[in-house]
Amino acid sequence: MRVERLTGDALEAALDDLAQLRITVFRAFPYIYDGDADYERRYLQTYRDSENAILVGAFDGDRLVGASTGAPMEEHADEFAAAFAGQAMDLQDIFYCAESVLLPEYRGRGLGHGFFDAREDHARSLGRLYCAFCAVVRPEDHPLRPADYRPLDGFWRKRGYEKLEGVQACYRWKDLDQSQETDHWLQFWMRAL
Repeated sequence: MRVERLTGDALEAALDDLAQLRITVFRAFPYIYDGDADYERRYLQTYRDSENAILVGAFDGDRLVGASTGAPMEEHADEFAAAFAGQAMDLQDIFYCAESVLLPEYRGRGLGHGFFDAREDHARSLGRLYCAFCAVVRPEDHPLRPADYRPLDGFWRKRGYEKLEGVQACYRWKDLDQSQETDHWLQFWMRAL
């Protein structure tokens, strides 16, 4: 196992593997994402366009088994930046920590902490004051919620993140049990660096 910080051309070279990893991992609750290559290509364009984006990859040999991404908030999706309208902070002070995806058989090895450490270090190197991410909001009684599901709130709080009350984004994707894309609410969490 090795963990690498990828930027520029190396980041772009890993995006197809990241797309497949996102499609695989996000099929599980709470995202229940029915992904496809076209959607992924559109979504991942942010990382192709941003000079300051990072992809932290976990590799088993040459195989990407986990990844975490981030980019300056103002360079990410408009829907995410819009969530901060009316907040007393400048988007240019925030680094957006996007997905962290890891195949189930590689969990519990500390890679999640490594993903956050690398993105937070990268954010500091860009002069950012905060790191933020968002997580999908699903009702407690969602029909696809597994009985043994545990949210990651405790992990995030141990890392110093707290929910930003009233700061949510609306983003569209297709759920496994839907025939088309629908709106989903995503709750923002943030910490000072």
